[in-house]
Amino acid sequence: MTPKLTAYIEGVGLIGPGFNGWASGRQILAGQQPYQSAKTVIPTPELLPAAERRRASDIVKLTLATSLEAIAEASLQGENLPSVFSFSNGDGLNCHTICEMLATDDREISPTRFHNSVHNAAAGYWSIATKTMATSSVLCAFDASFGAGLLDALTQVTVDGTRCILMASDTPYPEPMFSKRPIPDNCGIALLLAPQKSEQSEKSITQIQVSFTHEEAFKFSDTALETLRLAIPAARGLPLLQLIAKAQAGSVVLDYLDDLRLLVEVKPC
Repeated sequence: MTPKLTAYIEGVGLIGPGFNGWASGRQILAGQQPYQSAKTVIPTPELLPAAERRRASDIVKLTLATSLEAIAEASLQGENLPSVFSFSNGDGLNCHTICEMLATDDREISPTRFHNSVHNAAAGYWSIATKTMATSSVLCAFDASFGAGLLDALTQVTVDGTRCILMASDTPYPEPMFSKRPIPDNCGIALLLAPQKSEQSEKSITQIQVSFTHEEAFKFSDTALETLRLAIPAARGLPLLQLIAKAQAGSVVLDYLDDLRLLVEVKPC
């Protein structure tokens, strides 16, 4: 029998093309409102000090927006939460700008650009904004990044018996790298995971159990949603969010590796 990782989702965050937060996104994914693609609008990260706010890139702002929404839904503001950050690219615009600088005769890179170039920059900004001192994992697995991040977070929840927040986000590259990695827009999903059902019944939203499968990944019947799911690695988590939004027991297969996918069984609390 394939082993299963079990956790309880207490909060969800969602920002992406046509999604301005989980509250409205839940209605769209539940079929109560039609999905209409629109350019992603990222909220200003008010929790960051002014200096850090000016330096923050889209990947930082996006991660903060989704994570803070998930934390607020779970009523866990101020908690010292372990975290998992999963990005397929990182900061595409910053990478592009540094490459432009290196292609000139004047190769001096600004300290801010260099500071934001590391893959764990968002984790640093997040810890400043939330004043969290808990451990962070920062990973990248190309198109499998959402699945890899979910597995990492679930493993921490299972082994350490503690809450953990997953933040999966992606931002686009400008040309010419866009032609090689055509991510069309910003998109991020955050999940606040707990090892057991909360004693406050309204806090736990859904139980999930994750195992491996060779079945084909879920595909949306809505063409626009399916296009989004395939275009942005972080959006590979949208089918799971749709099951959560519908508040129905069921299962969904999520993309992971070419020959291995994730079977996620969902049971509302």
